[in-house]
Amino acid sequence: MERETFSSRLGFILISAGCAIGLGNVWRFPYITGEYGGAAFVLIYLAFLVFMGLPLLVMELAVGRGSRRSIARCFDVLEKPGQKWHWIKYVAIAGNYVLMMFYAAVAGWMLLYFWWMATGVFDGLDAEEVADQFGALMAQPGLMILVMAVTVAGCFLICAMGLRKGVEKVTKWMMVALFALIVVLAVNSLTLEGAGEGLRFYLMPDFENLTYDAEGNFILSDAVFAAMGQAFFTLGLGVGSIGIFGSYIDKKRSLTGEAVTILVLDTFIAVVAGLIIFPACSAFGVAADNGPPLIFITLPNVFNHMVWGRLWGTLFFLFMSFAALSTVIAVFENIVSICSELTGASRKKVALVNIPVMILLCLPCILGFNLWSGFAPFGPGSTIQDLEDFIISNTILPIGTCVYVLFCTHKSGWGYENFLREANAGEGLKLPKGVGFYLKWILPLIILVIFLQGYWAKFVG
Repeated sequence: MERETFSSRLGFILISAGCAIGLGNVWRFPYITGEYGGAAFVLIYLAFLVFMGLPLLVMELAVGRGSRRSIARCFDVLEKPGQKWHWIKYVAIAGNYVLMMFYAAVAGWMLLYFWWMATGVFDGLDAEEVADQFGALMAQPGLMILVMAVTVAGCFLICAMGLRKGVEKVTKWMMVALFALIVVLAVNSLTLEGAGEGLRFYLMPDFENLTYDAEGNFILSDAVFAAMGQAFFTLGLGVGSIGIFGSYIDKKRSLTGEAVTILVLDTFIAVVAGLIIFPACSAFGVAADNGPPLIFITLPNVFNHMVWGRLWGTLFFLFMSFAALSTVIAVFENIVSICSELTGASRKKVALVNIPVMILLCLPCILGFNLWSGFAPFGPGSTIQDLEDFIISNTILPIGTCVYVLFCTHKSGWGYENFLREANAGEGLKLPKGVGFYLKWILPLIILVIFLQGYWAKFVG
């Protein structure tokens, strides 16, 4: 079967960026920045993104382009006879499904909040009533299943239409709209009365904020680990969801240059999301560091107090929906490609089979907030979603990325010379050969530290 390719370089860049751009950028990044000192934290995050995220992104793209296969077959193609690197496929394939078991559900919430904002459901509600609205949603499994099922079916049907006619065409327009929306929303937030304090906190580094919190507790080490973890997890590497798009491109452009472009777009969205949230929260005197409730409770209350609040809230949740759906479509495309390569079935058949499978897999996450709320895997207050997030974020992603690094840099795998040749093929920025020692020995240690710290924080710290 002839492999599809992108119709343009722009399509590859926007879709790869769309895969990386997700709720980690526009939900987790702002509140974790608020928690760990604002601008000073952002500087540390950006440093980790360059020295850790960039080479990992190049490696996954290189394995995809070098093999012209998804994670299901890429290691089989590139490894030497008798090697067992391809066994990681089973972990990575599971990772794609585990990620979507809760991510597709949350994407459905974004679509529902967009609808609620557009139809005026939040009009006139005070802060407590907005919180009650979110609580009521969590208590309605039927409604959550409905919006999740619509999300899953819609995104798989886009993948069934093909790479160019479905995934590329839809995602390109979605990403263009996303960039336009975020700029408009940021300009609106920056012009609010009282926005200056939030802007200063976000853009002017104060290392005292990074070292100690408001209660005087030392938080520097926690902040460094948080920045490292955010830089690692924001790109979602390790399960082939970026590598699949590398398999659809030619060798006209070097992968380092393409990775830098993807990284810049990903970072732009995260940083500008902060320009929306911090000035708005400052203008209305609410905290921007209160974790996941920021999006579903705090910000709807903020929009309620704005002039033209329903319009700005509707645009914000449309933006959030695009950010979430671009990732869902990208990961579903990876799943479709995986299943097609393993079974030989057409992408349409694979997509249609995966719709009911994914809907069933999403049910535990949804039921964990209501009918199965008695199951608290990490103690009181934890949910099934927390367990699924921990499995993918703290286990599968570190293992997957570490395998990519070792495979690309050691003779027992693909080998550094082969990797470098693939990464640097074509015009554009090249990966210096002299970074080999760092990639072979230091980068795997950083990933190991992230892996161990995640388990330490969850079960010991």
